[in-house]
Amino acid sequence: MDIKKINFLSFLILGGFILFLNVQIFNQIKKENFQELHYFYHNGGSICYEVKGIGRAIVFVHGGNMDSRIWDDQFNVFAESNRVIRYDVRGFGKSDLPQQPFSHVEDLDCLLDHLHVEKAVFVGLSLGSRIIIDFSLVHPEKVEALICAGPGLSGYPFPQESNKRIWKIIETARDRDSKKAAEMWLDDPYMKPAMENSRIKERISQIVFQNAHIWLLNPLLERPIKPSAYERITDIKIPILTIVGEKDVKEILSIADLLASRVPGAKKRVMAGAGHIINMEDPQEFNRVVADFLKSCLKKNSDRSAR
Repeated sequence: MDIKKINFLSFLILGGFILFLNVQIFNQIKKENFQELHYFYHNGGSICYEVKGIGRAIVFVHGGNMDSRIWDDQFNVFAESNRVIRYDVRGFGKSDLPQQPFSHVEDLDCLLDHLHVEKAVFVGLSLGSRIIIDFSLVHPEKVEALICAGPGLSGYPFPQESNKRIWKIIETARDRDSKKAAEMWLDDPYMKPAMENSRIKERISQIVFQNAHIWLLNPLLERPIKPSAYERITDIKIPILTIVGEKDVKEILSIADLLASRVPGAKKRVMAGAGHIINMEDPQEFNRVVADFLKSCLKKNSDRSAR
């Protein structure tokens, strides 16, 4: 074999080895930095979700005008010792837009059935809290505990001032464009404390702009529970923790107070310096509060089983 053929063969072997190493490195990076997205189909559309870990099931439900990426600082942390589930609520993120009447409670129930989850802890932010509270009233047997951050509450009489601000944003989306509506939302009292945090400002802006279409969703397609949670708040018999930021808007602070005072055994925590998006504004403190509450729930359940 002449020297040219030997050099060419050596080049091919070396090139193949380098290509193999690059593929392995890429696969490792992909494995470490990206979660695998899954979809299930229900009621005319697909719902996007992620699952990681083993153990007790914990379901994270995001707030309005955003998507499941707000839980990035919780997802991997709690997946170390739990089976963690997060999903994009219908109409948000990578889930399909609603094309016909639907129920958030029904969507969540179908997700649990799809994943063969019989019982779970639920963590919600804002809209997500409203959804999980409603779910606990319809399916109490499937709920181990509720952690409601910056909680919404179905049927709650929001003040006229707040309703006017939201309606102005909707009108802007309708008459001008959704991008301008998203800018107005980021400047709203709900979002201002988070937007003053340089660490998360860019991330929040990205998520909100990518979900700007939601301002034009038809609210009449959502089927609410009847009676509302506000009308039967004392029917909640499940361990519940409310977490609010001291800088959150008055109506959210009022809902947190209402839950703490009217739900038997409810606990409440106020996070200093935080606003409405508390899990992103101070993830370490938020995770600590949630973990402590989960430990106390686990201990109480163990004590009951031992009796």
